[in-house]
Amino acid sequence: MAAMEIEFKFCIPAGRLKAVEAALRRGTVVRTRLQARYFDTADQQLAAHGMVLRLRKEGRRWVQTVKATGDNALHRLEHNVDLGAAGAAPGIDPLRHLGTPVGERLARLLADGAVPLVERQSTDIVRLTRDVRVTGPGGAVVEMALDVGKVVAHAGTPEQRESPVCELELELKRGDVQGLVSLARRWSQQHGLWFSTVSKAERGARLLAAQDCVPAIKAEAPRFAVQHPDGRAIQQAVIASCLAQMLPNASEIAAGSTDEEQVHQLRIGIRRLRTALRELAGLDAASGLLDASGWEPPLIDAFRALGALRDREQVVKLAQPQLRDAGAPDFDPLAGDDAAAHAPSPGDVVRAPAFQNVLVSLIGFTAAGPEEAAPASGTQEEAVETTPSAPRPMSADAARRLLRKRLQQLHKLAVRDGARFEALDTESQHRVRKRLKRLRYLAEFVAPLFEAQDKGRDKDAAERYLKALRPAQDALGEFNDEAVALALYREATARDARAWFAVGWFSARHAAGAKACRKALEKIEGAQRFWKKN
Repeated sequence: MAAMEIEFKFCIPAGRLKAVEAALRRGTVVRTRLQARYFDTADQQLAAHGMVLRLRKEGRRWVQTVKATGDNALHRLEHNVDLGAAGAAPGIDPLRHLGTPVGERLARLLADGAVPLVERQSTDIVRLTRDVRVTGPGGAVVEMALDVGKVVAHAGTPEQRESPVCELELELKRGDVQGLVSLARRWSQQHGLWFSTVSKAERGARLLAAQDCVPAIKAEAPRFAVQHPDGRAIQQAVIASCLAQMLPNASEIAAGSTDEEQVHQLRIGIRRLRTALRELAGLDAASGLLDASGWEPPLIDAFRALGALRDREQVVKLAQPQLRDAGAPDFDPLAGDDAAAHAPSPGDVVRAPAFQNVLVSLIGFTAAGPEEAAPASGTQEEAVETTPSAPRPMSADAARRLLRKRLQQLHKLAVRDGARFEALDTESQHRVRKRLKRLRYLAEFVAPLFEAQDKGRDKDAAERYLKALRPAQDALGEFNDEAVALALYREATARDARAWFAVGWFSARHAAGAKACRKALEKIEGAQRFWKKN
């Protein structure tokens, strides 16, 4: 059976497992033991291409499955072959999946069977499943699966390693994606669950590599499925690209990682997402993104909390060497900082129910079909009804006109602010930096639309424009870092008088920094705008 799998997967805190199981058992559940063996090439080509090939014993039957990443955070390509109730484990055979999209992808990677496979890891899971019918408009049938067990690598050897599994999966069997979203949101809120991007196969791969921390995921350009996307398709593709950066980093942080780069990249992803929600709202009145007020507070809270944790340490790392070179007395400006000591951990910030609610709801938006509307505020419990009279998404041509207008407005504001930057108050100067970031992110989001649709357009025009913004971004970034440092050291004077040296040093640099920002911003005026018609 070939299918496009749409599912959510949540990690369950250890203290919540009993409550989750009890809630699941309020309906009819089926208990199954799942014993799986995962295969890959010796150099892990399948894992590198986001694919999984496994043999799994489900009760008494063996099933061979291949999975591959789809086009967004919810979609997975999947093909299952029932091999019957044979006693011994059957051999793995990739050719069983031929004739399906995911099977053809697998065959290309394995050169039609010429590349040998080896068993990489195994799992032993007890699964409780229950089908839930979501009532209301656009209802859905969702399979809920509670998995408890372990992933094992190097089984039977002195190097054997294990990783526990305790997760809840919700898979859409039929009906509206928003029904799945409604159910996922309700369970994650009630039980303190957090969205996870780590598959069982990936858990095994990390065990094999003895890998505790994975590299942070950085931003990538949106992928548009068609050459001339309408307003809704543009929104979905851009938000999907934001989530592709945010979700893996948020998943790692929620599971306990304190990696600084993961925190940094999650904050970038949040800023990109807020830009998308703000600047693309007008592309589709039916999508619910016109009013981002429901999304904004949790995103702002998470961004600020993560920034408070990261910025203070980063500023000290950058500032202390400069201060030492300037002859400053040596001391730790964070010593005795009670506010920092009582601040929530990165994991607490990401696991917060309001933040998880935004992630779940926006993932659902990216997976919704043309006739499905996402909840406007991210707080509704039931799927939203669509009607024939609902506004249609903006056409491709109209969308480009709106985007061209918005890019032009942001560009003009950057030039205007640059000319008067030194005369602006501190809050206004900070606003200039945020607006320049919006210009940059919006340009990155929509550049492919202008490259693809204007015949004869210079393919490198967008990159040159973005390159022209970088000196101003760098100058404003450095200016902001020094402003944060000044505030931090001024605060530290209450605990240690040695901080006054830093306050004076950064204060003396302020005027020169503002002048550098003005000069860098003025240069934007001459940048060739890639969105202008030839």
